[in-house]
Amino acid sequence: MEQQYDVVVIGGGAAGLSGALALSRARRSVLVVDSGTPRNAPAAHAHNYLAREGVPPLELLAAGRAEVAGYGGHVEPGEAVSAHPEAGGFVVDLADGRSVRARRLLVTTGLVDELPPVPGVRELWGGDVVHCPYCHGWEVRDQAIGVLATNPFGVHQALMWRQWSADVTLFLHTAPEPADEEWEQLAARGISVVTGEVAELETDGDRLSGVRLVDGTRIARDAVVVAPRFTARSAVLASLGLAPVTQEVNGHVMGSAVPSGPSGATAVPGVWVAGNVTDLRAQVITSAAAGLEAAAALNGDLIGEDTRRALAARRVFSAGSERELSDLVLADRRHGI
Repeated sequence: MEQQYDVVVIGGGAAGLSGALALSRARRSVLVVDSGTPRNAPAAHAHNYLAREGVPPLELLAAGRAEVAGYGGHVEPGEAVSAHPEAGGFVVDLADGRSVRARRLLVTTGLVDELPPVPGVRELWGGDVVHCPYCHGWEVRDQAIGVLATNPFGVHQALMWRQWSADVTLFLHTAPEPADEEWEQLAARGISVVTGEVAELETDGDRLSGVRLVDGTRIARDAVVVAPRFTARSAVLASLGLAPVTQEVNGHVMGSAVPSGPSGATAVPGVWVAGNVTDLRAQVITSAAAGLEAAAALNGDLIGEDTRRALAARRVFSAGSERELSDLVLADRRHGI
């Protein structure tokens, strides 16, 4: 941990490990600092990852760590709390008091799902409470699905989830009333609507059994869809002066993300980002691809620096050699040679 690495990767999810793998294969010295708290840990399986469909998330990450290590990369458990520029690179401070130096940083810390404050939602999150139809729709197909509306996009969610089940109920909860056209759309698709605030999600053992309203009404459901607020894990980036930016859709705040260029470069030279910390919509395979793209750009930046250093050294050497040759010629002339 005392040596300087070419790249320190902060965050060991799909984006971070994919970037670390590419950089290790590029013969860079790489350290991955991982807190061990992946966003998708509550989920039993990851989906839409070609050739790894249905793989348990923790199994996928374990395989990724082994692949990085196989090419000489290092993965250290720990939490990076801050970073600052120093002598042409960066110092990363860890929660246990240690520090590590790097020429470049790749930050892939992901995001936090801020869930609606309804009892039962957090307890069932990643199982019978889901948010993404492309991640979980197949697993709850043809079941009784409830959509817990907490923002203006509840109707959109209900219409989307209708693709996976004919039994969809929209719980308006704290969301605004649908417009006339939306009511017609819901009716046309056979989606029932329940007004009134939801009090809690009820369970039978560790499984969802139904949705109970504040007035006591209970409606049986097998799965409930919620819309979290997606908040970037940006503490390390904030210490570098990179603040997350609010992400809005039609005036509604969906979360926050740290801005970056097409390949993940940030406004701070030498710092790249990839995955959910900069892209709220990224799934596992998308994040992995972004990690690879950022790693390639980052390695290209290092190649440029290596070349500039080598060129400067060559010019210094050449200048020194020319001076030595000139001194020899003058000495020969003085001796009549």
